[in-house]
Amino acid sequence: MSVTKTHSPASSAAVEPTIQKRIILTMGGKGGVGKTGVTLTIAEWLGSHDVPFTLLDLDTENKARGSLKHYYAQARKVNIHTPAGLDTFIDSFDDGHPILLADMGAGSGQVAHEWFDTMHQSAEDMGIAFTAIGVVTPDPASVESVLSWARELQHKVQYLIVENETVQHADFSYWRESEQAEQFRQVFSPVTITMKYRIAELENPSRQHGVTLGQVAGRTVDVAELRKSSIVARAQSYQRQLFAEIDRAKELLLP
Repeated sequence: MSVTKTHSPASSAAVEPTIQKRIILTMGGKGGVGKTGVTLTIAEWLGSHDVPFTLLDLDTENKARGSLKHYYAQARKVNIHTPAGLDTFIDSFDDGHPILLADMGAGSGQVAHEWFDTMHQSAEDMGIAFTAIGVVTPDPASVESVLSWARELQHKVQYLIVENETVQHADFSYWRESEQAEQFRQVFSPVTITMKYRIAELENPSRQHGVTLGQVAGRTVDVAELRKSSIVARAQSYQRQLFAEIDRAKELLLP
């Protein structure tokens, strides 16, 4: 992958004390890799630490049951395929929350890249930092999507990579061994965390009913199949593992 020499992470550290706000966005390349699931988990992690945040659902093409708003009614649905559509990134801080969590839809790359080319410096001058979340699966296409976004975003963002085990015994050899992925890791030093495989008995009804992992773990849902003791215990185990992973990346998720 090609790398444009902009400011390095070392040089950006000099301005880090001025950071007052953070935008966390999923890299909306390949669909179906688990971007919304990762966003939900980070939202619950922030909530568990009493950190206020704003949610944006930018997946304008996703069906209702697959979108962030299906799980969080307060998530704002925004059509980014309009002039200045992504300016909502900046306007969202008018509510006073220091963190914006944005779930980008598949196929949003061109719009996002053009916005960063135009607005990144102004946002940085306003004390806004960016974290881009790339979700990789055993499918090489998910890795290529992350690398494609990185070629455009360069050092304008910090990178959090989530290895999403979409199947049991997931094989991430393409992500871990390909030359381009290795170059990405060397240049951008991403934090990498793991999201373990979830059994279908938990995952499928949760998606159908718009229920988060934390709601199942806390027994706050009125769905019989999600109130089984074994399913609740599974959800609690998954959430503990995920929160422990996210704890390792907290510097990328807080102002």
